[in-house]
Amino acid sequence: MFEYCMARQFVAGVDEVGRGPLAGDVVAAAVILGEDHGIEGLADSKKITEKKRDALFDVIQERAVSFCIARASVEEIDELNILHASLLAMKRAVEGLNIQPQYIYVDGNKLPKWTYSAEAVVKGDSLVEEISAASILAKVTRDREMVALDEKYPGYGLAGHKGYPTKVHMDALKRLGPTIIHRKSFAPVRAAIEQMNLF
Repeated sequence: MFEYCMARQFVAGVDEVGRGPLAGDVVAAAVILGEDHGIEGLADSKKITEKKRDALFDVIQERAVSFCIARASVEEIDELNILHASLLAMKRAVEGLNIQPQYIYVDGNKLPKWTYSAEAVVKGDSLVEEISAASILAKVTRDREMVALDEKYPGYGLAGHKGYPTKVHMDALKRLGPTIIHRKSFAPVRAAIEQMNLF
């Protein structure tokens, strides 16, 4: 059982989704649940079904004391690198809360540069309910965006793999070349660009 350092109405959890994909933004969320949120089934978003995530996505937004979903763009990822872009997205999510937290738990082992009292928690999305809630908001948001982008950029299979470097995605990159939503700083995308430039 995770032990909180103070009253939970002042505690936020933060997580991001989308570090590994070759395409799309990195999305982060910050959530303050409060003491008596009554939300059951919170867990690491990767370990629950899509149907359950979708249901919790709505419940979290209805019952949370405060939440914010933010992002760093593909352009920012290419400019800053994926780690710093992820930290930027998390910082934006916290700054977007309409109640400023007194303490923040961040999933992972690194904290954004900010003045908040905070703690990085490895595997926090399985240990801290606020981080679990943030991971669900971020993942559902990003997954839905990738499904929409699949219609705009057909042939890459984005709705299925959500931008991750699966065989389907890698084959499509070689065949079709990258789009503007692909991260040019990622090696497989760079390789596809170089391949296209050979012809």
